[in-house]
Amino acid sequence: MQIKKWALLCAGILSACSTQDSGVTSTNSTNSTNSRDGRANGLVEKAVAPLSASPSTSLSLTAYQRELALRISQLSADKVYPERPQAMLRSVIVLKYSIDADGKLLRREIVRSNRDKMTETTALASISSAAPFPRPKASLLRHGKLEIMETWLFNKDGRFQLRSIALPQMSG
Repeated sequence: MQIKKWALLCAGILSACSTQDSGVTSTNSTNSTNSRDGRANGLVEKAVAPLSASPSTSLSLTAYQRELALRISQLSADKVYPERPQAMLRSVIVLKYSIDADGKLLRREIVRSNRDKMTETTALASISSAAPFPRPKASLLRHGKLEIMETWLFNKDGRFQLRSIALPQMSG
């Protein structure tokens, strides 16, 4: 598992050297699905910040949340569903988490769940393993921290997408 993470990190760093963008969405169309905003299979193409938190380039809360969602998805790539989520989801987990000015995860809590312990555990583990996060701009902080809510959309096979970067669900 550690080798897979290191390989993903190295591949991401190398791909980051070849393209210049905001760090939020993928610009490589060869490996990603043609969606309107660059989401989908391209989730695991971007470089993941090293374990020491680097500064974020995101100026808005929405852009920063997408940056974090990409990081979480990249570091949990084996648990991410790369295509459109199914119409009837297995589970929807909403987490609220707080990070400090250095990108350190301060707190995480389940806000909504259908009490599926496996998906709850996966959501909590995915956010913990992605920390520390890129350091947010000071303008995004309130009282020295930033609170974010994110939704994990789980398919029946236990893989997920994060709502802030998810593709539209399939119709029923």
